[in-house]
Amino acid sequence: MITLYDINLEKARKFCAYQDRCHQEVRQKLYKLEVTGDDLENMISDLIHEGFLNEERFAQSFARGKFKMKKWGKNKIRIELKRRKVSDYCIRKGMSEIDDDEYERACREILVKKMESLNSQRKLIAQDKAIKYAYSRGYESPLIYKIIKDLELGY
Repeated sequence: MITLYDINLEKARKFCAYQDRCHQEVRQKLYKLEVTGDDLENMISDLIHEGFLNEERFAQSFARGKFKMKKWGKNKIRIELKRRKVSDYCIRKGMSEIDDDEYERACREILVKKMESLNSQRKLIAQDKAIKYAYSRGYESPLIYKIIKDLELGY
């Protein structure tokens, strides 16, 4: 006999199979299905044991995806993972997915594109706006200023 628990567990499996999810997203989905208490905890445990739910894998794919697809910086990725209540260990694992050279190239590309788009404005104003833009994308100030200095020197 199929129980309500089995039906909801199957829905949670499909939810997790579609894309990697963090524990918080799965909890919210189960709350919407009106699953609470021991049933909720047991379902999350079942999903972990069956390999449908893995927060480390989620952090890695989230960091990799947001960096490669949206060109987010590490600060923004870290903030979003913390907002999803991902553990510090998993966040560190996620950050390790981002290659340092590729990261610097992406930041340089963002700065150059932004300054080129502000071509009609004075150089210092364009630089300032590009710096603020890269910072808002989650890139770290020391990296941004290093790249700006390199661009000024022609590296």
